[in-house]
Amino acid sequence: MPRKQLNIGMIGYGFMGRAHSNAWRKVGNFFDLDYQPVLKAVAARNRDKAAAFADQWGYERVETDWRKLIEAKDIDAIDICVPNDLHAEIAIAAAKAGKMVLCEKPLARNAREGEKMVAAVEKAGVPNTVWYNYRRVPAVSLIRQVVASGKLGKIYHYRSLFLQDWTISPDVPQGGAGTWRLDIEAAGSGVTGDLLAHCIDAAIWINGSITDLTAMTETFVKKRKHALTGKMQDVGIDDAAAVLCHFANGSLGTFESTRYARGHKALFTLEINGQHGSLAWDLHDLNRVSWFDHRIEGTMRGWTSILVTDGDHPYLGKWWVPGLSIGYEHSFIHQVADFIEGLSTGKSAGPTFRDALETTRVCDAIIASAKKGKWVPAQ
Repeated sequence: MPRKQLNIGMIGYGFMGRAHSNAWRKVGNFFDLDYQPVLKAVAARNRDKAAAFADQWGYERVETDWRKLIEAKDIDAIDICVPNDLHAEIAIAAAKAGKMVLCEKPLARNAREGEKMVAAVEKAGVPNTVWYNYRRVPAVSLIRQVVASGKLGKIYHYRSLFLQDWTISPDVPQGGAGTWRLDIEAAGSGVTGDLLAHCIDAAIWINGSITDLTAMTETFVKKRKHALTGKMQDVGIDDAAAVLCHFANGSLGTFESTRYARGHKALFTLEINGQHGSLAWDLHDLNRVSWFDHRIEGTMRGWTSILVTDGDHPYLGKWWVPGLSIGYEHSFIHQVADFIEGLSTGKSAGPTFRDALETTRVCDAIIASAKKGKWVPAQ
């Protein structure tokens, strides 16, 4: 039976544009779905760069105004891959036009913007999701399944960190196409919205809601040259953050994120400790889960390394034979597969905009707590 066509309009390109485009192109080769994605158009301000991107990835046409994609009758879904300050305007306009909306993380610069986005997609009744792709790493999905099964018993601790080192030099500018994440106006926050948001989304998905927290943040380089104006300006984003929190299930949580951890390019780890055992994962070895089962007696008790490549593991039955690994890019393919499956079932694939708003509210609380120097509600 022929698949229905799902016409994609991409807004933005670059790193995330490549990751998303690869997912749209590959998903139909491995997943049996009712829809076949078609890369119809990409919109970006620089026509030459957008045209080169379109040629490389197979988009049929280029626009320099994203509104043309919103208005186009041959576009079904809008994929937002632009800086955070544009998320709300584009998503709201797309929803009003009746388009499906897929938005890069974080949902918005703050909860106020995010609430407007949630209201727009829910009023329009359009399918929507936010690209928190690490949920779709099979090892992380497996951890969620094990925790949900109750095998760990009562949960006591959840800890996670995301460490990078790329902004240590004071010569790195803020603003512009490559370093907008260092510009408070474009990004909304620093490591909190960029890196900790991934940790928090995974934590909420695995361990449930966060109720309250206390945080400290630091901006190590106080002034940077702006990439567009050439002028030295105050830096408004957080370079590092550390968080203590309570979860609704009674467990304690700790989170740490920084762009000043020399030697770390993308160290994302999580660990959860329960009454009967513990689970841990490391992005640098993304196909493995470490598992400790206290109920195993005697000399055989200890940490076990589980290679997550078996056909019974999440998503892996769609790929190769047991023992052969997959990579980072596959998490985006899995998200597209779940999104398209949701079109058939009538249920949006998580995290929906409303799901992602919970993470944005926690991020807002982290920034607020750091400024006030005290515990604050997380929602």
